[in-house]
Amino acid sequence: MSKQDYVNSQLYRIRHSAAHIMAEAMLERFPDAQIAIGPPIEDGFYYDFGLSKPPTEEDLKWVENRMKEIIKGGYDFNVKEVSPDEALKFFKDQKYKSELINDLVNGRVDENGNEIASPAEKMTFYTQDTFTDLCRGPHVKNTKEINPDAISITFKPIAGAYWRGDENREQLTRIYGTAWETPEELQNYLNLLEEAKKRDHRIIGEKLGLFTISPLVGKGLPLWKPKGAVLRDTLERWLRDAQIENGYLPVVTPHIGNIKLYETSGHYPYYKDSQYTPIDVDDDKFLLKPMNCPHHIMIYKSEPHSYRDLPLRYAEFGTVYRYEQSGELNGLTRVRGFTVDDAHLFVAPNQLLEEFKKVVSLIQNIFNSLGLVDFRARVGTRDPASDKYVGDDELWDNATNAIIQACDDLGLPYTVEEGEAAFYGAKLDFIVRDVLKREWQLGTVQVDYNLPARFELEYVADDNSRQRPVMIHRAPFGSMERFVGILIEHFAGAFPVWLAPVQAMLIPVADRHVEYAEGVAKQLRKAGIRVEIDNGKSRMGGKIREAREKHIPFMLIVGDKDIEAGAVSVRLRTDEDLGAMPLADFITKAKDLIDSHSLELK
Repeated sequence: MSKQDYVNSQLYRIRHSAAHIMAEAMLERFPDAQIAIGPPIEDGFYYDFGLSKPPTEEDLKWVENRMKEIIKGGYDFNVKEVSPDEALKFFKDQKYKSELINDLVNGRVDENGNEIASPAEKMTFYTQDTFTDLCRGPHVKNTKEINPDAISITFKPIAGAYWRGDENREQLTRIYGTAWETPEELQNYLNLLEEAKKRDHRIIGEKLGLFTISPLVGKGLPLWKPKGAVLRDTLERWLRDAQIENGYLPVVTPHIGNIKLYETSGHYPYYKDSQYTPIDVDDDKFLLKPMNCPHHIMIYKSEPHSYRDLPLRYAEFGTVYRYEQSGELNGLTRVRGFTVDDAHLFVAPNQLLEEFKKVVSLIQNIFNSLGLVDFRARVGTRDPASDKYVGDDELWDNATNAIIQACDDLGLPYTVEEGEAAFYGAKLDFIVRDVLKREWQLGTVQVDYNLPARFELEYVADDNSRQRPVMIHRAPFGSMERFVGILIEHFAGAFPVWLAPVQAMLIPVADRHVEYAEGVAKQLRKAGIRVEIDNGKSRMGGKIREAREKHIPFMLIVGDKDIEAGAVSVRLRTDEDLGAMPLADFITKAKDLIDSHSLELK
């Protein structure tokens, strides 16, 4: 479901209304609570409170039961338009609501705390039963439209949230809730949450020895262990090979840049709040690189270009740095330093459509190869009411029309969502659903007329005139860190053979079989198969169990009969026993799976 479809849905109204009902029940339980905001979110809702003490499990159970009583009471949601003065008077004892009202008057936020440009002369209150909230809706007409057996606020621990997302402001108590149209949908969701706990990439990543995060190094700065580095390197090599086949040229750029570079591009100050403080060096200011595109632009600009050079496709696995609030950091999926599989294409206007379609096809092939076949496409356009975008209307229309035409030509279904564009151009995002039905934004392709203009890029056309190229920004994975985190959870650590950090574990039955195992390992490595030998003191059954728990695709057991036959006895991580086979036959089978990027084990 697209974001706009969700906002227009009955489920969105149910969740928004449930947030208000939760706030009513919380105020009954905690009469001195300060209420902040309570919006619907992707899979439920939350409400932030200023509380003198944290709620206990008993408190939450009481609030949930009280919510069900309110729902059964059949109260209408009544809307009333009020002036700012009336709103301030009503919420005179609620400091967070008063701040929101003042910001509304000044044109900084809407009723849900979202940034907007125009000031409000009127605002709306919604009231159900005894509770009134500053809100623009929408809501259900009556609380009985909510199924009391399809809500929960006890399924997830409470969390801390800084007011207005500012670490220098008060930390509030955030209580999450979820609401569905039927009890069956609620139970299915709770079941998926339990499965998600088992698939948590932070737990699996530690168990498989893929990565670690050290407080001494810094929050949000993952360290890749050898097995994680192998996994990451395998993905990079795969995409690099695909890029070379498609005419991309590798480039490498530094991790910092002069602040003037990002002022010219617009990344500074547009994204100033998400960037690190500038570094003073020799009377100049430098930034940790927040984006790769300005650097690639300067490579393009370093020499003259003719129409015969275009399209030029620069690609880099470039590490960038963003300041994320500590409360939002999460393993690999939300970090402060991450590597983007970035590429920037410089094309003539008449090449734009064809190049864009090639990029989309490349991304589709990548997703299909990984079994990420459940995805939707989203065309992100600018919000005309916002001042965060650069460039004139004609260039924006050209970019948007090119993306839509490319989708139509490829027969790619898409939705158009306002406000989802980059500040410099319209874009096409791929929203992927994993096995837990969670949506992740992964691949992105952006059409950009504005940065070439800001940097005065040129090429010589066939009539000797100087023309301006169009840029395509492209990242199939998005962030290597986030992408690996998603893959860990999608596969639950049981990666396809070609991706598995260790593809085969050799298990000698006894010490006298170790020498043969070492010879087998040498042949496997020569064939390009990643292998380890478990020559520890554990019993064979324990070694098999340990390898299976580490999701190693193949366990190759070697004993006397295997040595005599020049064979290995093959067991899969699924515990299926394939029996003994000549080593050459196993190598052929394994190589076929690896080279074809198969998702199967046999």
